[in-house]
Amino acid sequence: MKILMVCLGNICRSPLAEGILQEKAFKAGLNWSIESAGTNGYHTGEAPHHLSQKVARLNGIDISRQRSRRFRADDFKTYDKIYALAADVLEEIKYISRHSFDPSKADLLMNELHPGKNLDVPDPWYGPEPGYHEVYRMIDQVCDKIIMKYSK
Repeated sequence: MKILMVCLGNICRSPLAEGILQEKAFKAGLNWSIESAGTNGYHTGEAPHHLSQKVARLNGIDISRQRSRRFRADDFKTYDKIYALAADVLEEIKYISRHSFDPSKADLLMNELHPGKNLDVPDPWYGPEPGYHEVYRMIDQVCDKIIMKYSK
């Protein structure tokens, strides 16, 4: 199973999602590959935001070696599932992908936990540290659901 987590800049939400799901898959004995990307490319090559790294580290996950990259249309050929962390990100994925977009592979991450509600994982970029803890909690819950759903 190859999963891609996508947010705007690939430095706050999607690196956390990559780290959390990869850790859960490893602990469940699953040979999954989890990666992340951003739709805007502003932070290409950068490490995750220091508060994303801190919150991950506090939860026993090291995301410091991740590097931001931009989402590409050919990601639909590489990944089994592509999760957008917000509705605007999903729209950008559709725009970037054009004819390569595969709706059977792409969805909002939170729809795994709350089907059809189209909830966003809020972007903590502009806020203080507690927002990063809330984002971690949300992603952690949905990743448990993904492990249960696809490991059967």
